[in-house]
Amino acid sequence: MSRASMVLPAALASVALAAAIQAAATSSATTRAAPATAPATEPASRPIVPKDKTLLWNGKDFTGWKLFIPDPNVDPNTVWSVRDGVIRCRGKPTGYMRTEADYADYKLHVEWRWAWFGGNSGVLVHMSGPDKVWPKSIECQLLTNNAGDFYVIEGTNFKEHGDKEDRRVPKKGAGSENALGEWNTCEVICRGSTIRVFVNGELKNEATEANVSSGKVLLQSEGGVIEFRNVYVEPADSKPATTTAPK
Repeated sequence: MSRASMVLPAALASVALAAAIQAAATSSATTRAAPATAPATEPASRPIVPKDKTLLWNGKDFTGWKLFIPDPNVDPNTVWSVRDGVIRCRGKPTGYMRTEADYADYKLHVEWRWAWFGGNSGVLVHMSGPDKVWPKSIECQLLTNNAGDFYVIEGTNFKEHGDKEDRRVPKKGAGSENALGEWNTCEVICRGSTIRVFVNGELKNEATEANVSSGKVLLQSEGGVIEFRNVYVEPADSKPATTTAPK
């Protein structure tokens, strides 16, 4: 065999070996890169749409709720407590208790009363985002003599909120709150992008074309000693209460 004919097979073998090394390197790089293109984590669970009456508060403890106070040096359990089937909130410092789950298309029922003097508090719906003093939500006001006002918070909005310089949308007509120390009923009917608020059976406000339609439910700590009881949701087509809460 001539020297030239011996060189040709050796050259071909060298080329084949180089190609094999390159293919192995490409395969290894592809394997290492795979995690970067792995599917994203599962999306958050969908909001709960109640099919029948569902207790949000069990009447005994705060199971299913998160107590939030922005000051890490304050124990939320010194602000919120339970006694004789009633939630009591000191009102200071500002914060809230919120559901752990999100809800949509429901009728929310909450009963409240002021322990001694009037004060400020609220029922917030469609809350989302991080916990902070004023989280993204729409507030149904419980401030004495103003129960039924709306407040938009952190970018929420709806058709009836005309004055963009004022976060408040006043209630309709005169107040329907009971005397201080007596129990009141607040019912919030959330259906799609519409929110209607009833205080002691009277329609006090309505928001349409809201830019939020689901989220957590909050009860506020905001300056007055207040008590809550009978906190539950029902399907959105449930009729609102026509009478006030038992005294």
